[in-house]
Amino acid sequence: MTGLGSPGVVPRDDAPRGAAGRLDVVVTGTSSDAHTWNLIYLELLLTEWGNRVTNLGPCVPDALLLEHCTARVPDLIVVSSVNGHGANDGLRLIGAIRETAELAATPVVIGGKLGTLGDGSAAWGPRLRDAGYDAVFDDSVGVLQFHGFLEKLRAEARC
Repeated sequence: MTGLGSPGVVPRDDAPRGAAGRLDVVVTGTSSDAHTWNLIYLELLLTEWGNRVTNLGPCVPDALLLEHCTARVPDLIVVSSVNGHGANDGLRLIGAIRETAELAATPVVIGGKLGTLGDGSAAWGPRLRDAGYDAVFDDSVGVLQFHGFLEKLRAEARC
């Protein structure tokens, strides 16, 4: 597991980026979210599915995420929230990502508890997608839709 300030994740093998559908994925919390279990779960799940994962940890400042991702340009950025402020933090963050030339076309998804009033993807999904997220997975969805999104991304990477 890689935390904020760690030198990086060591992949399970030396397969190059994009090999056999392997994606280079950055998992991050939002700047206001101090929860870690969601990030650890996502790291383990994505690794089990054969991806290289860097977990930036909780409370990641937008500038740090941008700095890390422009240096390595991952295949996917996964933003996770548990504190209920994911939509608000996420709107600001996706604006910064899409304004960064190196990351403008990078697939970015957001998921978890997106609002504080039980207002999940039904309320926030369209707004977050319109702002630039490729997919929105609120906490009621589960992992099957997320896995389907990854499989589609892998297939596109192979073409």
